[in-house]
Amino acid sequence: MTELLFILAILLIGSFIQGASGFGFGLFAMSFLPFLFTVKESTLLVISLALITSISIIFKVIPHIQFRKLIILLSAAFVGRIGAFFILHNYGDWEILETILGVFLIAVVIYLFRSKRPTPAPWMERAWLPIVLGFFGGFIGGIFAVGGPFFVFYFLLFFSDDKYAYTANLQATFVFTNLITIITHGVNGDFSSEFLNYFLIGIFAVLIGSRLGMRWFKHLSQENIKKLAATVVAVAAINLILFG
Repeated sequence: MTELLFILAILLIGSFIQGASGFGFGLFAMSFLPFLFTVKESTLLVISLALITSISIIFKVIPHIQFRKLIILLSAAFVGRIGAFFILHNYGDWEILETILGVFLIAVVIYLFRSKRPTPAPWMERAWLPIVLGFFGGFIGGIFAVGGPFFVFYFLLFFSDDKYAYTANLQATFVFTNLITIITHGVNGDFSSEFLNYFLIGIFAVLIGSRLGMRWFKHLSQENIKKLAATVVAVAAINLILFG
């Protein structure tokens, strides 16, 4: 019972962060779930629930989606997710992945604390940018469910002054990439009956958390949410490296 409450708390807080800031569910959840499951099990649970979270958010901001900005990015993300599938499918139970995940989370935390909003520049219109960010966002996200920062950086370049367009296009990207992961792993039988139990229970947590986050979307400072989440993730990441 204690374990279940712990899982629900992780999912609730992570989905609240996503609802309020546009991303962070996978980042937060993957900082803790590998203490209870393998990286493969954690990733598949988080990605499946992240899909529910993104869908619940995207319905409120659909008119702000700009599909032309997504074509190259999503094409590259698709390739990244296919590559990630083969790694997670074959090596997702290896304990060394927890250490690798912890190191990557630390890198993300450093980025969150040190980064400023990217400034628009001529190079942002070049095709290599969505190709590179899309591929690594898809690849890292498909293995560890924490590819969000790559997509966040890209959309902040174009929608830094329009948080609704930023959120809408970010959630559309999450929906597409997470569907790719669920379909590929589902076809290959990577989802267990135990997974289904946690998924069904988790749906309620992420729907409540994301809805609460969206209610606070207009009032909360994204900067303060980012710093708070980054601090919590840093502690969990260090634990993963030392004790994972």
